Amino acid sequence: VEEHSTRRADIIIFVNGFPLVVVELKSPSRECTDVSEAYAQLRNYMIEIPSLFVYNAFCVMSDMATSKAGTITAGEDRFMEWKTADGLREDAKYANFAVLFSGMFEKSRFIELLRGFICFSKDERQSVKILAAYHQFFAVRKAVESVTEATKTDGKGGVFWHTQGSGKSLSMVFFAKRLQESLASPTIVVLTDRNDLDGQLYRQFARCADFLRQVPVQAESRAHLKELLEGREANGIFFTTMQKFEESEDALSTRRNIVVVADEAHRSQYGLSEKIDQKGRIKVGAARRVRNSLPNATYIGFTGTPISQKDRSTREVFGDYIDVYDMTQAVIDGATRPVFYESRVINLELDKQVLRSIDEEYELLASSAEEYAIERSKHELGRIDSILGSDETIDSLVRDIISHYENYRQYEQTGKAMIVAYSRPIAIKIYRKMLELRPAWHEKLAVVMTSGNKDPEDWRSIIGNDAHKKELEHLFKDNNSSLKIVIVVDMWLTGFDVPSLSTMYVYKPMSGHNLMQAIARVNRVFGDKQGGLVVDYVGIASALKQAMNDYTIRDRKNYGDTDVSKTAYPEFLNKLQVCRDLMYAYDYVAFFEKSDLERAKAISGGVDYLQDPKRQETKQLFIKESLLLRQSMSLCQSLLSRLERLEAAYFESVRTLLTRVEGKGKISFREINERISELLKQTIKSDGVINLFSDIKEEFSLFDPKFLEEISNMKEKNFAVELLRKLLAEQIHVYQRTNVVKSQKFSEILSNAMSNYIKGLLSNEEVIEELLKTARAIINGEEESKGLNLTVEELAFYDAITKPAAVKDFYSNEQLIAITRELTETLRLNKTIDWNMKESARAGMRRIVKRLLKKYKYPPEGQEAALETIMTQCELWSDNH
Repeated sequence: VEEHSTRRADIIIFVNGFPLVVVELKSPSRECTDVSEAYAQLRNYMIEIPSLFVYNAFCVMSDMATSKAGTITAGEDRFMEWKTADGLREDAKYANFAVLFSGMFEKSRFIELLRGFICFSKDERQSVKILAAYHQFFAVRKAVESVTEATKTDGKGGVFWHTQGSGKSLSMVFFAKRLQESLASPTIVVLTDRNDLDGQLYRQFARCADFLRQVPVQAESRAHLKELLEGREANGIFFTTMQKFEESEDALSTRRNIVVVADEAHRSQYGLSEKIDQKGRIKVGAARRVRNSLPNATYIGFTGTPISQKDRSTREVFGDYIDVYDMTQAVIDGATRPVFYESRVINLELDKQVLRSIDEEYELLASSAEEYAIERSKHELGRIDSILGSDETIDSLVRDIISHYENYRQYEQTGKAMIVAYSRPIAIKIYRKMLELRPAWHEKLAVVMTSGNKDPEDWRSIIGNDAHKKELEHLFKDNNSSLKIVIVVDMWLTGFDVPSLSTMYVYKPMSGHNLMQAIARVNRVFGDKQGGLVVDYVGIASALKQAMNDYTIRDRKNYGDTDVSKTAYPEFLNKLQVCRDLMYAYDYVAFFEKSDLERAKAISGGVDYLQDPKRQETKQLFIKESLLLRQSMSLCQSLLSRLERLEAAYFESVRTLLTRVEGKGKISFREINERISELLKQTIKSDGVINLFSDIKEEFSLFDPKFLEEISNMKEKNFAVELLRKLLAEQIHVYQRTNVVKSQKFSEILSNAMSNYIKGLLSNEEVIEELLKTARAIINGEEESKGLNLTVEELAFYDAITKPAAVKDFYSNEQLIAITRELTETLRLNKTIDWNMKESARAGMRRIVKRLLKKYKYPPEGQEAALETIMTQCELWSDNH
């Protein structure tokens, strides 16, 4: 009970008297409720009884088929299933209620979750509460055990491979926290790559400083790192780069309680293996230098991409895999979304020999960090830069990107897109050409890249300073901001998360880990996003396939070739045919005409066709299949013919109208019309305004006789039935919260009428007449109520007292009003907090009602029934006040 609101959660789990977990359950046998309804209920609790969540650790929602857990700040898409009770993932394709409860609420595991796997990630703008997913919990456990054991043996803690986007950075935070307890406060040195230009990983640790109970520190130099290590015997989380170890091989510290955590442990930039230069000299790999600098430390590597089978040096430093969480499992779990590929190389008409040269030079650079190799490539890469950066090519590229974005991607999720440019000069050229072609895009478009002392003067206003880049980051992460498209070169391609980002345009050759890290920017979970789309302009398809060679067998099978022409488009065609088959008996050809009126009639006619009671199963199947059609279409729109787009838009319009009319909440004809009009604008570039209810005015009310007449005259009779049913159900829902008698009466009438309609005992015209009678009865009842001059509360008790029809013959109307007012006032004065939950208080209220009925000589034969009705109304009253 809080501020006059009483709510009753299904399950609350208390520990030492504190309500730590709230569980909301929905019946699997009721079609109208599902796990989303449970989430909505939890959100309502947080608003109506917030004090219940002051000590909340996490919440659980379940409809038996789907069970998920999440924190009070998590959106529905971030509530995750807990798919294993013991850490084994062989059967982790499906999860049920029993697995979640045995997996999360086994006593010791539950306490471990509370202590080490729930944290707040806080910055100056927001605070987010995070619960570890099952794959993070069990993998971090294994990592801590492995490192603890390695401190006693060879110092090889192992490699932690969790695919990009599945929460690797947070896993590292949880690992650091648990390791502090397991190893009695070790010093942790986090190694990052020089490409972590804006300290993404460091900032994640800094946001969790309260959880870690210490503030991470960035070492400014090798000398600074030595000073940090010498100044303590325990604790400390220090961030540094591999490159700082190239300055010397002298030992920084010989302590054994140092754990080195390498992010992206196998990157070629780290120079893990020893190489021989042109003069035959052996150059020691950076990892070897780290080993020499911290000879007694223990090493663990975290990576989002697999170690190459040829890469022996990484295993020599870190050991073998501790845990693998591959792409396939991450997508199954909903931790990430798949990434799809679309080639538009042919649109630029680049010379194939040039593309081959680009590949060769980048392979050389990827495999070697030697100066002579880089110098040798500078001339060749400069030649390629001049070809890719030619005015003619940039013009073709930018025009194609604009066309693709405006036609197919600007309405996808929040419209966020990233363009990866070959070089900094080319990034500037793309930016300027885009603004030349789209002058209104000044706030929509930005360049994010490093700046240098030798940059041309006119670049500075485009690139800006560090504060400007920080502001751009906040704007791009803000789903409601006007910044939609960013042009990058190297920055933001690793460790940068914008969940709504769904499109990447690639105009830069990449390979191996760099390529896989870059494209993972679009694989984050967001709303109903089905996947990310990578649009290729330089021919990265072969590099993608090659990079997949080191992934798991099932990853290679499922994601070895994600070309939309071979994946999303065939799926789209399949779902399009399914929807055609489901609508085969309805002629919707009028939708293909240009008249908005004809389109509107085709949409409402399609809904009418599916609303036929004989087609209930067909309707439900259509809703499901047309949603899948829309989802597949979102990834392959550029491949569709005009007719395919039109037909898909028709099915989506019908689905939208169906779900809007049948869904929860009040119907708004204006909102439905605007939604369908916007949908058609996005999919088929229709600028018209669709009016699906041409026979009905937009502003309407169930209590407007003219509106009821308009509905009765609708040509689409099945549709009219559903509209009336919906409107009556809304009014009955209002009564459910205020008036038990009216709620029961009209609910029974509506239920019987719809049951007879579905069974075929009433035609659509007959059931419309029945529903109109009910609507008129509600209208008449409301009019009568106004004449009694009673409040809503008093009217509810008046209806309870007069439920037996004979009572009105026994008393005058003035007497009934007097009884009602005295009853309402007496109950109000005697109502205490939680009275309806205490048997003694309930008995006291019953005695008060009985005495009052006796006082007014209420007919004995109706007293018991009246008492029960009044008590039910009184409880309803308490629940809502």
